[in-house]
Amino acid sequence: MQTSVTFKKLAPSDHLKAYVSEKLDRFDKYLHNPAEANVVLSVEKFRHIAEITIIGDRLNIIGKEETEDMYSAIDMVLDKLDKQIKKSKEKIRERRGGFKAKELGTMTEASALEPEDSSGELMVESIEYKPMDVEEALMQLKLVNDNFLVFTNARSDQVNVLYRRKSGNFCLIQPII
Repeated sequence: MQTSVTFKKLAPSDHLKAYVSEKLDRFDKYLHNPAEANVVLSVEKFRHIAEITIIGDRLNIIGKEETEDMYSAIDMVLDKLDKQIKKSKEKIRERRGGFKAKELGTMTEASALEPEDSSGELMVESIEYKPMDVEEALMQLKLVNDNFLVFTNARSDQVNVLYRRKSGNFCLIQPII
């Protein structure tokens, strides 16, 4: 994460910069794309104020906290940002909709016992998929006789489907984030 630290009415400190940068690195696991963090640390009389803005991954999150100690203000604002990021990521997940892994798992268990028939009803099969790059998935699909391959994109951690068209070309289906 790219971090810029600004000091207002406070002597610049490399230790504070390193502390903030180290603490902000924990948000990299939530943000898939590179993000930018702007940190403003200031002092007004006895109040130590920490304001952090995180921009990236289609998010714009702002947190501000003031206490009597700068380190506790930083910790408190980071806790606020952590909650905001988790909440917004959960909203994005809910908006996408579709089957969840648990729901799909219960359906496959129930339908696995039933014999396959051609009555037009939905038949569910369970498949294994593993993380890999698109290039690796393309190479693997070329080696086997299957028409499609389901895998987790190693770069985006999203489930993708790669399939072979009748023309012999390949097509990639990936969710919109």
